[in-house]
Amino acid sequence: MTDDSNQKPHRRALVDRSDRPGGIGLLLVLACCLVGAALAFALLPPEAAEPFIFALLGLLAVVGVFTLFAAAVGLMRFSGKSPRDDLGRGFIDTMAEGLIITDRDSRILYANAAYADLVGADESKDVRVVERVFSGDQAASEAIYRLSQSIREGRPAVEEVRMPSPLAGPASGSPRWYRIRVRPVKAAPDDSRLLTAWQVADVTHDRAQQETVFQDLQHAIDYLDHAPAGFFSAEPDGRIVYLNATLADWLGIDLTHFKAGVLTLGDIVRGDGAALLSVGRENSGEARTETIDLDLVKQNGQSLPVRLLHRVPFAGDGAPGATRTIVLNRGPGEETSEALRAAEVRFTRFFNHTPFAIASIDKSGRIGRTNAPFARMFGPIKSDGGNRARLIDVIAETERPALEVALESAAGGRSEILPVDTTLLGHGERSVRFYVTAIDEDANDREIATVYALETTEQRALELQFAQSQKMQAIGQLAGGVAHDFNNVLTAIIGFSDLLLANHRPSDPSFQDIMNIKQNANRAAGLVRQLLAFSRRQTLRPQVLAMGDVLSDLSILLERLLGEKVKLSLVHGRDVWPIKADLNQFEQVVINLAVNARDAMPKGGTLTIRTRNVTPEEVAEFTYKPLPPADYVLIEVTDTGTGIPPEVQSKIFEPFFSTKDVGKGTGLGLSTVYGIVKQTGAHIFFDSETDVGTTFRIFVPRHVPAISAKPEVVAEKAPEIADLTGSASILLVEDEEAVRAFAARALASRGYTVHEAASGLEALEIMRETGGTIDLVVSDVVMPELDGPSLLRELRKERPGLKIIFVSGYAEDAFAKNLPDGETFNFLPKPFSLKQLATAVKETLGE
Repeated sequence: MTDDSNQKPHRRALVDRSDRPGGIGLLLVLACCLVGAALAFALLPPEAAEPFIFALLGLLAVVGVFTLFAAAVGLMRFSGKSPRDDLGRGFIDTMAEGLIITDRDSRILYANAAYADLVGADESKDVRVVERVFSGDQAASEAIYRLSQSIREGRPAVEEVRMPSPLAGPASGSPRWYRIRVRPVKAAPDDSRLLTAWQVADVTHDRAQQETVFQDLQHAIDYLDHAPAGFFSAEPDGRIVYLNATLADWLGIDLTHFKAGVLTLGDIVRGDGAALLSVGRENSGEARTETIDLDLVKQNGQSLPVRLLHRVPFAGDGAPGATRTIVLNRGPGEETSEALRAAEVRFTRFFNHTPFAIASIDKSGRIGRTNAPFARMFGPIKSDGGNRARLIDVIAETERPALEVALESAAGGRSEILPVDTTLLGHGERSVRFYVTAIDEDANDREIATVYALETTEQRALELQFAQSQKMQAIGQLAGGVAHDFNNVLTAIIGFSDLLLANHRPSDPSFQDIMNIKQNANRAAGLVRQLLAFSRRQTLRPQVLAMGDVLSDLSILLERLLGEKVKLSLVHGRDVWPIKADLNQFEQVVINLAVNARDAMPKGGTLTIRTRNVTPEEVAEFTYKPLPPADYVLIEVTDTGTGIPPEVQSKIFEPFFSTKDVGKGTGLGLSTVYGIVKQTGAHIFFDSETDVGTTFRIFVPRHVPAISAKPEVVAEKAPEIADLTGSASILLVEDEEAVRAFAARALASRGYTVHEAASGLEALEIMRETGGTIDLVVSDVVMPELDGPSLLRELRKERPGLKIIFVSGYAEDAFAKNLPDGETFNFLPKPFSLKQLATAVKETLGE
């Protein structure tokens, strides 16, 4: 805002070099020439000129006349200036702030009248650039330098400077304040030149107003400091940020040494009184003034009885702010009747605003007086034939006996009564905990107990979730342990079956029996993989996948699984991002969901699989928890089946839980899906409605390759090794005797020299005895005394380059984190066949 008292009458800009007429004069001269030709054409007799000259003059005359006519009617314009330019200049010329526009070389292109008035320029030659106007003052020059530096960096800036006298006026004038703004501008939309716009405004009047407001604030603080009542303000954490002089004098605090935040409520409030000042902070956002009587503590340790008018303000988001508390000295002289009335009011307010629902109960169990939270929690309670309702009528019938026992105990005068957890009638899944306290019978021989009710719906929900998670974790650990031990048994069965098959021809009578043993062992291995998937301990081989290609390749198999009654529909999103997952395991996820959908549509229907990208902003639209915002590829599997009943929706991911008939399902389908999805780092949720259908949504994190890395390419399958024989020396470490016996025979049959060890310590002894002749170590991971990773560390001390293969029923990630960074090894998951073992050894040795 400028000081209008010195404002001169409005006039147009003193400097305006922004218009360039271009070829206007040339066009006018040309038009005049053409008109002259027209006159010559009219006056010259035809016989006095050659025919071609006559024709040329005629043509020029026609052009000249058309040019003048077009200019007259507006078809041709000799200037680039438009009404919009006049409007803009008119607006700038009437600005209250001074404006000057300069080019890159600080040449003035435009200066409005307000700028001329500020710098005292009457003619265009008197207009100076901003740098020269403020060059006479050191502080102002530094501010101008900072502004110039900002404009060189292409960003706007603003500074305020104080000049000892006005820019346009006598040097002995009063000091003035100026606000200077600068910003880069373009000459025109199609012009690449960058100009600089400077705005200068006299803000002396604003500064004077600020000084006045500051002085008024000082007066207000002085009034508050010497008010007849004390006052203090405290932050939500109890730090006192202000107290007036009156309260400081009462407490004996020296204000000259008081610092905001050093003193706390606990320093001036006796006992647990500070907790009373925190009650309001638990409010749901409603600012209320509370009256609280308590004792303050003086600096000398004496008590000061006071009454507090306490108020906690709340922000728009519900966060409590600093308190406003008036302190009234309630020392000697207070009337007893006034104190009694105040105590009654305090009790009523406390009774109605406590977070507990409170009610009195008579001998018949009927509800007497209640407070506001009780009415809000239980709603209107119906009376029984004009009598008050009974407390047990508001809870579920199965839980009434426990509450009746508690009320009977209160009627008998017992002091220790256990709380009773109940469920409310007609309120869904809401639960309440009742605390029953016996009281002395009143004059009317009626009330025998006070009941406090606290809603525990959220607490019970959290307890159920915690119990469910613990149960799932325990089942997962059990499943993983069983799968690990079972893998050892299956490895021996499959391995010895391979040894028998190697000694029997297909024509032998026993060959088919051995094949059946191996096939059933492989089926059992598939069941073990499902258990490992649920416990998230299976071995994953992640690779970069394009979901469109994966689903397209899988569609033929899905159509066969779904049958003729169920129609398969694939809906691919545009430009779906890549993901990183194990191809075989992710295909298993889709297959399991498809099979479940088929079983939910016995009369036929449609299975729709959609893929699309989901941005962090779109994630917020989903109500699933927990689902952190990120870039995801969303795979939706939707069926039109019978839906999942609400009572079993919380159990569908549990292992061995199935809604199918006995013998028609293992109950591991969805639990396997859940385990694979979680181990991949993805999230799975579902929505289901009875007789409408179910939609499973899998959110897989978008795979973003490192910038410096080369594009990831899925390696082609290596050619199968034909010769699996060798002559190397191998140390076989396995605590399971059957697995060790099979592996030793399998490797020996292929020409290898095998040394067997039943533990890690025995393996170290064999390494010392063989004197470094071991070429390869094949070791189990989980072993007593010394496990596989610990054995590797010991072996590396003597043989840094020794090759090793780890075999385990758990996933590779389960133990790889226990190895040193950069450690190289090969991994063979259990159960494995003779051929898989021989191939792994051959590839590791590189023979």
